[in-house]
Amino acid sequence: MLAVQQPTLAPDPLSVPSNAPEHCPGTESELAGKADACNGCANQEICASNTPKGPDPALPFIRERMSTVKHKILVLSGKGGVGKSTFTAQLGWAFAADEQLQTGVMDVDICGPSIPTIFGVAAEQVHSSSSGWSPVYVQDNLGVMSVGFMLSSSRDAVMWRGPKKNGLIAQFLKDVDWGDLDYLVIDTPPGTSDEHLSVVQYLKESGIDGAVLVTTPQEVALQDVRREIDFCRKVGIRVLGLVENMSGFVCPGCKTESQIFKPSTGGAERLAKETGIQLLGKVPLDPRIGKSADYGVSFLDEYPDSPASHAYLDIIDKIKCILGGNSTQ
Repeated sequence: MLAVQQPTLAPDPLSVPSNAPEHCPGTESELAGKADACNGCANQEICASNTPKGPDPALPFIRERMSTVKHKILVLSGKGGVGKSTFTAQLGWAFAADEQLQTGVMDVDICGPSIPTIFGVAAEQVHSSSSGWSPVYVQDNLGVMSVGFMLSSSRDAVMWRGPKKNGLIAQFLKDVDWGDLDYLVIDTPPGTSDEHLSVVQYLKESGIDGAVLVTTPQEVALQDVRREIDFCRKVGIRVLGLVENMSGFVCPGCKTESQIFKPSTGGAERLAKETGIQLLGKVPLDPRIGKSADYGVSFLDEYPDSPASHAYLDIIDKIKCILGGNSTQ
């Protein structure tokens, strides 16, 4: 007779401490502090006891910092290489085009921080004062924070486990002097893991306005985006909409479009219908987007007549409308 192991329920993502090891069963689980994954964890003793678990001590400080931020937006995907950071940058530049708006961009892609390069501030460093860390300012009303500013070289690998990543994200939220912001756009790495759970946990009390999910047309990307949608629903994040990036190719000369990544299963349009999520728009490929990112300049300002620029601005207008802001056009 074969012994059958009973399946265990997946832990509530928000019950997993920020400094927990991989495979943590969660503080609410009957296995808390007793599972094999708990061995060596700093929280093992308190989790195994019947003592009520206190809140993360960073939360009051984060709540105070975030009280001056009107809107908080996550840029997610689940898949790498779909253009999340590029979209985040265009979103930040478009918001900051209105001089009356204060915008911040927080890069929580700890192992692959590309935001400093895309904004043209990779050589800058973070400065601290009595009020906390100062963001690096791209322009007067656009500040950026990233681990990339803290590396001695752009070639340095960041080899951190979850607890250290989570600790830095907490510092970005509680120690950075963001000031009064209209928008804080948070660029995330691929997946649904440490960084994503930390942001959700730390901003639970302050509130996240929603997430923009970026994909490319092919099914291999859409599969991961479906997982990201599931993640958002499980942790209670509102999905503002889907963006299909690299949707066709724009010839810089004749301005005509052709398909590079064929939407074999219907692309983001079909996914939006299946899930009941709004399709915010489709951004065609334009080689000058990559060029602008390499040189750290705003693609929207450099190439305003590109079909990709028009697509970006239409999408950003929809996001503003959803959040109750004014149009960029």
